[in-house]
Amino acid sequence: MSVQSMTGFARQEGSHGDARWTWELRSVNGKSLDIRFRLPPGSEALEASLRERLAAHIKRGNIQVGLQLETAASHVIPVLNEAAFAAACGIAQKAAERTGLAAASLDAILAMRGVVEYREQEAGGGAAEARNAALLESFDRAAAALADGRRREGEAIAAVLGAQIAQIEDLTRAVAADPSRSADAIRARLAAQIERLIEAGSSLEEHRLHQEAALLATKADLQEEIDRLLAHVGAARELIAGGGAIGRKLDFLSQEFNRECNTICSKSNAVAVTAHGLEMKVIIDRFREQVQNIQ
Repeated sequence: MSVQSMTGFARQEGSHGDARWTWELRSVNGKSLDIRFRLPPGSEALEASLRERLAAHIKRGNIQVGLQLETAASHVIPVLNEAAFAAACGIAQKAAERTGLAAASLDAILAMRGVVEYREQEAGGGAAEARNAALLESFDRAAAALADGRRREGEAIAAVLGAQIAQIEDLTRAVAADPSRSADAIRARLAAQIERLIEAGSSLEEHRLHQEAALLATKADLQEEIDRLLAHVGAARELIAGGGAIGRKLDFLSQEFNRECNTICSKSNAVAVTAHGLEMKVIIDRFREQVQNIQ
């Protein structure tokens, strides 16, 4: 399973009998799968099936589905919805009585949504069913084309993410290998800090000095942050290799990358380590921006 971007476009034309149509599917970033339809009158019954078919290809994103349909005018006819018409007339009459204004005209009532519906004219031999089946088959091709486009863009984004993950790993290992983290360097730095503590307050007891030394040693140790960063690097690579709907998980990992990097910068006692941490933060920000485009 490959990585998908959340942006894409697909167009598919089709025909059946005297009907001609064009499907257009547009996809942009979204927190979940949100599908919106623009279908011509008489095609509303297809919406549930269209939604199910598209969800089989795409798991996340804001999708606009448009259908332009040209057919003989006699195939779609207006039908009065008796219940909606009666309700609209009742509302118009009550409003007139309460306000003293003239009741709504027939034109206004008929223009209300749902009062007049457009339905497929009955045709012998299952003509409408055959045309709808052709429409759905054509839509399947459009949905597959949209998914293919999103996969191609997703592969390009995955390559960028892979390069950024490699940079984060390299900088993490540079922090781990920095001379300031050697035992001798840490020992010398602790000795100097303890000496300053003694000079600042000669009344400090020996056990208190040991406590302060232990605290300073803990603050100077970056090993936990380094280990977690390398673990996150491995997890990110596994997610990208596995593909599928991984955008939310990668976004969480980007936050974890940022958390560990911030801790390294705050603990750092060396210019080189701080520089590596700041450079890493820039790459992590770019990584998170790219992740927002992943399904």
